[in-house]
Amino acid sequence: MQNESSHNIEIYQLRIYIRHISPLIWIRILVRNDSTIADLHYTLQIAFGLSDSYLHQFLIRGKRYGITKDGGMYFSDDPYKIELKNFHFHLKERFLYEYNFYVPWEYEIRIEKTIPLNSRKIYPVCIGGGRTAPPEDCKGPWTFMELKQKYSLFYIHKRLLEIFKDKEEEEFEYYQEELSYFKYWLTAERFNRKTVNQYLKQYGTGDKDWEKAFEEVIFI
Repeated sequence: MQNESSHNIEIYQLRIYIRHISPLIWIRILVRNDSTIADLHYTLQIAFGLSDSYLHQFLIRGKRYGITKDGGMYFSDDPYKIELKNFHFHLKERFLYEYNFYVPWEYEIRIEKTIPLNSRKIYPVCIGGGRTAPPEDCKGPWTFMELKQKYSLFYIHKRLLEIFKDKEEEEFEYYQEELSYFKYWLTAERFNRKTVNQYLKQYGTGDKDWEKAFEEVIFI
């Protein structure tokens, strides 16, 4: 969340990628070093199109951090008070963010560099990325890779011909869910930085509409 004070504030440039997926799905973001663990959690949820429906944790130098949820994991440290600068990260240092322990999804975070604060910018902000993040309910990176092979352009084209051949207009409603899958796979090689930054800006300014990002999540 944006903080009025800029005294001794630096910016971390973070590069995050999802483990066990090839080619890489990644983002590069700028965050203030006075961002909290909770801020970083919500930033990653927004940037990767997640719904915050599952448990999570950060693993930093062998210790667990995160937001305690009822019936879930308990963290001894207050995630709304621990700031990133408290860790005194070294350049190129890495740590892990895990989400949905049933799967799980693993996001490796690397401190690429620190840069001066630009007081005219709103943080966090995404400055790059590669490919659309996987739908969170597609049962993990290995299943995602299998689905990626299945939903090839050839398969989608063939299936669309089957769906639209000799169908009445009212029948198309039965295929809406399947068609939404096709929309994802047809754009999976792209990264929509504009949309990500729209929600990150809302989060950074305290605009509650950033939570609408969770409404855009695709489930498979």
